[in-house]
Amino acid sequence: MATVDSQRAGFSIQRLSRVDRLLERYVEGGYLAGALGLIYRKGKIAYCRAFGQRDLESGLRMTEDTIFRIYSMTKPITSVAVLMLYEDGHFLLDDPVSSILPEFAGVQVCTGDLDNLTPPDRPPTIKDLLMHTAGLSYGWGDDSPVEKLYLQSFRDIERHSLEPFVTKLAALPLLYHPGTRWRYSRATDVLGRLVEVVSGKLLDEFFQREIFQPLSMDDTGFYVPAESLDRFAACYCPPGGFKFGNDLASRAIARPAHRDGQKDHTQPLFELYDAPGSSRYTRPPAYLSGGGGLVSTLGDYLRFCQMLLNGGVLDGNRLLGRKTVELMSANHLPQNLVPIEIGDGPRAGHGFGLGMSALTDPPAYSQPGSVGNYGWGGLATTRFWIDPVEDLVGLLMTQFIPSDYYTIEREFSLAVYQALVD
Repeated sequence: MATVDSQRAGFSIQRLSRVDRLLERYVEGGYLAGALGLIYRKGKIAYCRAFGQRDLESGLRMTEDTIFRIYSMTKPITSVAVLMLYEDGHFLLDDPVSSILPEFAGVQVCTGDLDNLTPPDRPPTIKDLLMHTAGLSYGWGDDSPVEKLYLQSFRDIERHSLEPFVTKLAALPLLYHPGTRWRYSRATDVLGRLVEVVSGKLLDEFFQREIFQPLSMDDTGFYVPAESLDRFAACYCPPGGFKFGNDLASRAIARPAHRDGQKDHTQPLFELYDAPGSSRYTRPPAYLSGGGGLVSTLGDYLRFCQMLLNGGVLDGNRLLGRKTVELMSANHLPQNLVPIEIGDGPRAGHGFGLGMSALTDPPAYSQPGSVGNYGWGGLATTRFWIDPVEDLVGLLMTQFIPSDYYTIEREFSLAVYQALVD
């Protein structure tokens, strides 16, 4: 991937070396196996460097064409698919979900225990699904009866297609009345099924024809084909393993010391979680998760970000109108639902748009940035953000679960902005 003189993109070369030192500390210090960082500004790649290895067990180094599990960075792609169908006139955002997925016509809200169900104050809408305000959950939050039902109902989720998943999900009680809370949830998986019903195509086919091919995202999909497996990264987790559920609330137990080439420990602070050769991503899945099922590369996801930064178009291929991108990236949450809260606690200064977070208050976030920044991340510590004010995209890729274990995402963002001088 070609880079340019960083100064032409408005960065101090000396200050950009802090990005190098940050990623080197995590890798050389034994906190991560490898990492990949990219900065794109003013139509040019200002920074792109790889550190460490994508697969320690095989001795393969991290490269720019490494394939990553992007988990929840799938959500913005699914949201774009929904908005493409919205622009085509198939529905309005305030339409009830049940107008397309009739399974949701009779949903009830749990008001205490499973014997106390009541009709929702209003039906969940398509916009609620995009915003995670529909009353759904992931089953990771607390010990409430509804959360327990989620855990029981979706243990074998990967064996089934989206249609039976949605049928089962719609039969569960809502956790709250739609629009009254923000709760990270399986809503984007429901949107994946909505795309299938409206378009008449399976989600992978829609993605391929309508998004990946126009944007030349050649390495993005729901699995890694055999001919590309040598580029697929291993995924790691803290010593002792990782299990979906309470471990999502883990916080960083260590941060690399602010010095180079030294370790405070003798062994790496991670172990293998998912080996490339035996991963479920080596074969086409039955369950096409619009909320977290894709793999991709740094270059592919950059092209997706470029399309959004350009107002919905890239290389003459328009996926969305400019005003729709503005609508998508704006904060839609009322003040009483801000800030959003996920994993490591409240995300200060952030609201939520249609499929992505939106920065509303940089001082509250205690980080440099611009009002209007938007983006999202994935469970294995992948992250992107787009800054329309600075004409900038930041991308960080590694493979370590869970994403809130370290503070590398915030440190990377800081290192990018402190280097910006023009």
